[in-house]
Amino acid sequence: MNAPKTALSILALSGLLLAPFVGASCGGDDELEDYEPPGGLGGYDPGDGGLTSGSSTGTGTGSGAGNPTGGMGGGGPMPPMCDDSLKRCPHAFSYKGSDVQSVEIRGDFAPGAWDTGVAMKQQGDEWSAIVDIPYNKQIVYKFLLNGTDWITDPNNLSTVDDGFGGKNSVLYPEQCDVFTCADPVLPPMGNFDWRDGVLYFVFVDRFVDGDPSNNGSPSPGVEPPADYHGGDWKGVIDKINADYFTQLGVNVLWLTVPANNPAQPGQGSGNDPHKYSGYHGYWPQDLDKPEEHFGSMADLKALVDAAHAKGIKVIIDYAMNHVHASAPVYQQHPDWFWANDNGSGGDCLCGAGCSWEGAQGEKCWFTSYLPDFNFQNPDARKYSIDNAMWWIQETGVDGFRLDAVKHIDIQWLKDLRARVSTEIEPVTKEYFYTVGETFTGDKGLIAKYVNPQTMLGGQFDFPLRMQLAYSVLMRKGTMQELELFLKSNDVYGGGIMSTFIGNHDIPRPIHLAQDVPLWDNQWTDGKDKSWNNTPGLPAEKSAFERLANAFTLLYTTKGIPLIYYGDEVGMPGAGDPDNRRPMQWSNYSAGQTFLRGHLEKLGQIRKEHPALRRGSWQALWATADTMAYQMSGEGETVYVAINRGDGQGSVSGLPSGALKDLVSGATVNGPTVNLPARTSMILVP
Repeated sequence: MNAPKTALSILALSGLLLAPFVGASCGGDDELEDYEPPGGLGGYDPGDGGLTSGSSTGTGTGSGAGNPTGGMGGGGPMPPMCDDSLKRCPHAFSYKGSDVQSVEIRGDFAPGAWDTGVAMKQQGDEWSAIVDIPYNKQIVYKFLLNGTDWITDPNNLSTVDDGFGGKNSVLYPEQCDVFTCADPVLPPMGNFDWRDGVLYFVFVDRFVDGDPSNNGSPSPGVEPPADYHGGDWKGVIDKINADYFTQLGVNVLWLTVPANNPAQPGQGSGNDPHKYSGYHGYWPQDLDKPEEHFGSMADLKALVDAAHAKGIKVIIDYAMNHVHASAPVYQQHPDWFWANDNGSGGDCLCGAGCSWEGAQGEKCWFTSYLPDFNFQNPDARKYSIDNAMWWIQETGVDGFRLDAVKHIDIQWLKDLRARVSTEIEPVTKEYFYTVGETFTGDKGLIAKYVNPQTMLGGQFDFPLRMQLAYSVLMRKGTMQELELFLKSNDVYGGGIMSTFIGNHDIPRPIHLAQDVPLWDNQWTDGKDKSWNNTPGLPAEKSAFERLANAFTLLYTTKGIPLIYYGDEVGMPGAGDPDNRRPMQWSNYSAGQTFLRGHLEKLGQIRKEHPALRRGSWQALWATADTMAYQMSGEGETVYVAINRGDGQGSVSGLPSGALKDLVSGATVNGPTVNLPARTSMILVP
C-alpha cells in the first residue's frame, strides 16, 4: 500500500518560530543597510554607516524567542525555494521490538545510505526516526537490526524484489507541504567543496603590520580608533606562512576591500561627531588600484599564492553599490549614478529623504559623499562587472564577499554569475563562491538573492546569528526555541550560507556572553560604548565558555562558519570602531586560552567528520537549557549536546552504549548523558 502524505506535527509548530525581523545594520563602513524599525535605530555613522542611538524592537506577535519585547515578528517561516529534485520530505519510521540493541534504516533515500543508514532511537520497546526522503520519488529500504540482520519494514506491506532472492520495502512517490531543500551540486565543483569551508575574516588594517613603509601619515582630524593602524597584506602572508589559520582549521580567508580609498577622511558625520579614514575599504575611490596602505598588487597576488600553497582559498570584499564622490568614475560618468534627489524637493539619502526599502532602497545614497550606482543603466552595470572580473583575473581569488546586496539591482548579481560561469570557472575548474551581505532578520529577503547557479552562492545567516546570541550567549528564552528555529531555517534554496556569531558591524559577542550582558538586545549596534566607556576583557571564564558553546553549534551544522578576527580569543569591543581594535597576539587570559583551544579542536573535528558539514540535521532533545541533535550523512552519524545552563544539565535521545566525546576525549554512556555547566559534547559511537 502507499505510504501516507507526510506533514509532521512537530514542524507545524513553526508558528512559534522567529519570523523575519527587519533590523538595521551597517554593511561595513558605508551604509546603514535596513529601515528603522519601531524604537528608532539612530542614524548613519561615517566610519561604519552604522546605527548611533535607539534600540531595536521587534514587531508582530511572535513567541518572544528572538526579542525580549515581543518576538521577532509573527507568522511562520518562509517556504524553501528549490527545484523539486532538491526537495526532501520528512518521513517517520518506527519499529517495535524489545529484544534488539540497535535499529538502522538503510536504503536509496540518500547517497551512501545503503552502507551507513540512519539510527533509530529507542523509547521502551519502540524505535523511531525521522528521515528526509526525496520528494515525489520512489525509494526502497530495509531495517538493519543489531548491525547484522536485514528485515523489511513490518509496518509497510509494499515490497519489491531486492535482486538477491529477498525483498526490500518500498515507499511510493510522496509529496509534502512541509519540506527542506538538499544542497545542489554546484557546477563545476572542482577539487574544493565549499560546504567544507571554515571562513576567517581578516580585517587587514587591524591584523598585522608586515611592512611599516606603507603606513603613511595620520589622517588630519581623525582619532586613532578610526584611522589606519598599519595592517597590510604582507602581515597576512606572515600569518599564513606561520600556519596560524591552519591551526584553527581555517581554509578560507575573507579580506577587506582591496581597492584604493581616498586619503582624506570623509566629510559627513551623521549622529557621530567623529571623523573617520577609509581604513575599512568601503569608500572605494580608485577601482583599479590597490589600497596603498595595504601594499601593491604584487603583494596581494603573493598573499593569494601563499594561501593556495597552504590549501586555503581567498575571497575579497567587493563593494559594488557606490563609490566615494572623489572617484574618477563618478567625476567622468555622473549619469551612471542615481541623482541625490527624491523627486519631492529633497535629498535621497537612505532613511532621510528616501526609504531604505524597495525601489528607493536601490537608489538612495548612504551619505552625501557616497554616490549610488544606477545598475539599471547597462553601461554602468557593465563597467562595474568588468571591474569585478578584473580583480578576479588580476589576483586569482576564489570568491567575493558582496556588500549591501539588497541595495543594488538584482541584474548585477545575475550578470556577475553569468560572467564567472563562462569566463572564470572553465579556466579554474572550480566554483567561484559569492556570499552576500543582507543585514536583516527577513529570511525571505535574504533568500531572494540566493541561487548558486544564477545569483549568489549563499549569504550570511543573520537570523541564525541573532537567535544564537539570544539563546546561547544571553540565555534568554529556552533551548526549545532555538531547536524550533533550526528546524525552520532551511529556506535558502540550496545555497551554502555562512554562519557566524560576530562580525565588524556589531559588538564583540563576548560581551553578550558575560554573566550580566552589556546589552539586553542581540540586535544592538553597541554605539553607546564605541568611543566612551569602552568595555574591557571580561574576567569571568564563563563568558568564554558560552561563546565556545555558540561556536560548537556553528561548527557542527551545515554552512560555512565564520571567525571574525579576534573572536577566537574573545577580544572585547563595543560598536564601530571599537569592535575593530588591533588584533591581540599575546598576553591571553585563561578564558582566552581556553576559547582558542576549543576552536582548534572544533576545526579538527569538523575536518574529520563530513557529516557535520554536509549531513542532515535532526533534533533529538531540548529543554530550557539543554539541546541535542544529530548530523547524519557521508557514511556516519555524529551527535551534539549543548548545555547553556550554569549548572549540570542532561540530554537524552542518544544511542545506547558507549559514546566518545571528541571535545574532551572522555567516554560516556547513552542514551542519557550529563554535561557540566556551559559545556558541549560532540559524540560518536
